[in-house]
Amino acid sequence: MPKNNTSAAAFADTKPHYNILDGLRGVAAITVVCFHLFEAFATSHIDQRINHGYLAVDFFFILSGFVVGYAYDDRWQTMTVQEFLKRRFIRLHPMVVMGAVIGAIMFYFQGCAAWDVSKVSVTMLLVATLINACLIPATPGVEIRGVGEMYPLNGPSWSLFFEYIGNILYAFFIRKLSTSALSGLVALAGLGLAVFAIGGPYGDICVGFSLTEENIIGGSLRMLFSFPAGLLLSRVFKPLAVNGAFWIGSLAIVVLSAIPRLGGSEQLWMNGVYDTVCSVVIFPLLVYLGASGKTTDQLTVRVCKFLGDISYPLYMVHYPFIYLYYAWVKNKNLTFGQSFPGAAALVIGSILLAYLCLKWYDEPVRKFLAKRLLRVPDRAR
Repeated sequence: MPKNNTSAAAFADTKPHYNILDGLRGVAAITVVCFHLFEAFATSHIDQRINHGYLAVDFFFILSGFVVGYAYDDRWQTMTVQEFLKRRFIRLHPMVVMGAVIGAIMFYFQGCAAWDVSKVSVTMLLVATLINACLIPATPGVEIRGVGEMYPLNGPSWSLFFEYIGNILYAFFIRKLSTSALSGLVALAGLGLAVFAIGGPYGDICVGFSLTEENIIGGSLRMLFSFPAGLLLSRVFKPLAVNGAFWIGSLAIVVLSAIPRLGGSEQLWMNGVYDTVCSVVIFPLLVYLGASGKTTDQLTVRVCKFLGDISYPLYMVHYPFIYLYYAWVKNKNLTFGQSFPGAAALVIGSILLAYLCLKWYDEPVRKFLAKRLLRVPDRAR
């Protein structure tokens, strides 16, 4: 029998996945893990290594808009808004819950000078776990870690908050726009994102994770450009003949993420220009490249499938261990060289945990929910 090379992220009744896009999503997820590792050694955004790893979120948003448009744009005559939102809930939320639970389990092992976990009662932790699992943001000054995150048990959940908003806007509003109107929305949001990145207070778009004014504005602009841009791309997409698209795209993602901060603290606008070019120009081109390419050998097929399968679970389970690693580095005053075995174990262990969560939790839970909430059976998503 032929092997099933379709991503585990697919419903039984959806269209075939773009294998290369699945693989690129996995590469971007790994760069996010590495970016977060170096937070333990940075004093600010300016001196952090793998400095632009945060841009992977913008790539995720564009990719999400493209995939949602491709999968659902031509199905609204037979699909209700309620069914669409159920499908997105089934796809996204099991790992939101798992990330919150892992974050709660790890919380009391993460004590350091940056956050005193000993002052947090079990009751407070349980409440924080519940609101994180329900994707309810914690307000600054109230969240239990005390560093201003919307989701102090699992920081990356902030992007799922905006992902849900993007999906809701799509279901009720954006999908109804003509292609020309959608183009106008994308252009306007892209202009707003550029103004924020180049003229804003940070000189970058590493924002969205807190309920401060700048984070809400910046996070909203990141989603309001990238998600509709992906949707627009799905509408106008006409594949080109591209060889080696996965390897070219993967190298581009790694290099773009690893570029050092531009302009330093004196010329913040320079880095804002870089972020804008990556988000508004290069990432849509990378999605176009990945969607155009074909996997022609079994090695690339297997690599793309594996990376696509673990990409979302990896994104959602790694950060509680980043908190642990951060606390270990700070408490022991370690250099990166001294902590490298722990860093390597974190990356490898997070990938392994992501795969185990996928097979033992995420896929079974999605199947269970799909059987009860949808009109069609769910193979895995």
